Formats: sequence, structure tokens, C-alpha cells
Amino acid sequence: MKVTKKEFGRLANGQKVDLYILRAGDLALSISTLGATWTSLEMPSKKNVFEDILLGFSTLDGYTGLNPYMGATIGRFGNRIGKGIFTLNGKTYELAKNDGPHTLHGGRRGFDKKVWNAESFKTNDGVFVRFELESPDGDENYPGKLCAAVCYGLSNSNELIADYSASVDAPCPVNFTNHAYFNLAGEGNGKITNHELKLFASSYIEVGEDLIPTGKLVPVAGTPFDFTARKKVSRDIEAAGGGYDHCWTIDGERGKLNPCAEVFEETSGRTMKIFATQPGVQFYTGNFLNGIQGKFGSVYNKHSGFCLETQHYPDSPNKPEFPSAIFGPSKPYAEKAVFSFSI
Repeated sequence: MKVTKKEFGRLANGQKVDLYILRAGDLALSISTLGATWTSLEMPSKKNVFEDILLGFSTLDGYTGLNPYMGATIGRFGNRIGKGIFTLNGKTYELAKNDGPHTLHGGRRGFDKKVWNAESFKTNDGVFVRFELESPDGDENYPGKLCAAVCYGLSNSNELIADYSASVDAPCPVNFTNHAYFNLAGEGNGKITNHELKLFASSYIEVGEDLIPTGKLVPVAGTPFDFTARKKVSRDIEAAGGGYDHCWTIDGERGKLNPCAEVFEETSGRTMKIFATQPGVQFYTGNFLNGIQGKFGSVYNKHSGFCLETQHYPDSPNKPEFPSAIFGPSKPYAEKAVFSFSI
């Protein structure tokens, strides 16, 4: 077990960005202080070939340019808020519209575009980095001063652990997640449509125009969204419109660390299992990747990677029937996700 730190580069304003490299068990995870971003995750295959299973960029410049949130920590509110507007305690808040007429992943300058303070530490079980960020009242027009803390680490038992927490001095929507793009065959090694997926979810959130939820939870049985038994991602993808970008409702008691997803890739023999306290998981099949220049000559096109973003439901500030994602002085935000890897 060890953790090292080095300079990743500098922003246009001269601000330094660091890179932490964590090693424990069979895993090596690199995380940048810009956006508390997972930049690489290396693990062996069944043939004992170590490969990076995260899409991303080789240098800091890739993360400062046009970048579809690769590996980034998302906040204040992950996913979409319809029409970029919500009402809270009688007051209407208008947000930046950065996804057509809607708000996506915290606005124009969300947590993914900010440099976090960071400090590494070790325990008997693993190595970790704690990232902290202060978001002032009115940041991206969200109410209240918010203090965020995100702890990422590797355990000796090949788990990547994500602990999210925040306090905010006024009621505010809060919904953190990590936007890692995975390819268990190795980044740049083809499409993810042959991966096999199981979701511990008996329903998904129906969406309408521009992927904004209608408010209806739909049973997955008999639909292309049924992953209750493990199946290839490709099997029903055309019936689902050529790609998935939907939120499933995780079965189990809310607030408990419930099984969320299992993914298997046959050529490498790699399996990833996810557990989460959040009520939902967004499964996204990289539908909008289009010739992105990735690491070491890789080019990322449609379906080159997938995301499984554990989270509260999208647009929940505008859907009173959804589990509340409003937090405040008397209700701190605290969620956890665990990614477990095996061969």
C-alpha cells in the first residue's frame, strides 16, 4: 500500500494541479485535484496484463478543454435539472442552462472545473485522499454556502471506495457523483456493448424530451431496460433507442449500502461490482462520444465507455414524488459508493 503525489500541470492562471497515485491490492488509481478527477485505474486481466480501464487523457490539457466530465466529481447537483429552474421555500432559482434549455452536472462551472484541496492518508485497510471544496452562497446561483468533502481510496481487498459528504448553511439541492467512463477490456480497446451487465433495479425513471424525467417510475420487466438478469449491453440497445442514458431505481432500503450493479467483460475476465447508499444509478453508454482524442493515441467514439453514476434521481428538485435531495443546516449530505474489482 502506498500513495504518492506529483505535479500534474498548471492552469492558464498558473494554479498548480496535483496528481495522487494510490496503490493497494491489485489496483492503482490516479486522481487529479482538478475536479477531484479519476484519471486512471489500472488492474490485471486474467492473463495478468495490467491495463487502464478508465477513459481519459494523458495530460492536464485534455481535462481543461472540451471534456465530457471524464472521471470528474460532479456537484452541486449531478445529472439534469429541467429548464434550469427550481423552487424552494417559495423562492425560484434560475440556473445556468448548459444542456440546451436545461442544467447539467452543476452548471457552467461545476465542481468538475474547480481545484480541490487534498490530503492523503493511510489506514490499516487502505490508502485514501480526502478532497475538500468550499462553494460560496450563490455559486452557480445555488443557495447557501456549501462545504464539500469527498474521500476516495483503495482497499487491500481491491475496492475503490467513494465517500461523499457536505454541509450547507441553507436548504439546497445536493447530488454528488463521479462520472468515470469504464471499459473493462482496457481504455481504447473497442466498444463496451459486449460487456455483460446486471442492475439490482426493478424499475427505471421514464424520461421525456431532452432526457428530463416525467416523474414516472416504470417496471423494467418486459422492457429493453430489464437488466435484473445479467445480459450483454448490446442485446436490447437498439430497442432502447441506440443507447442508454437513464436512471434506474436501486432496490433495497434507502441509506443502506445496497448492491447496485455487476459488470463482466469476457476477454479480460474482469468483473466490477458496485454498492451504493444512493437511491439511483445512471447507466450511460457513451452515446455522445465522437472522435475524442484520449490517452496515448486512443480515440473514443460512440460506446467506447460506459458510466454507472450512483446518485439521487435527476430533476428531483422539481419532482416532489421523488426522494428528496434537499439538504441544509439540519440535514447534512452523506452518501457512499463502493466499486469492487475481481478477475
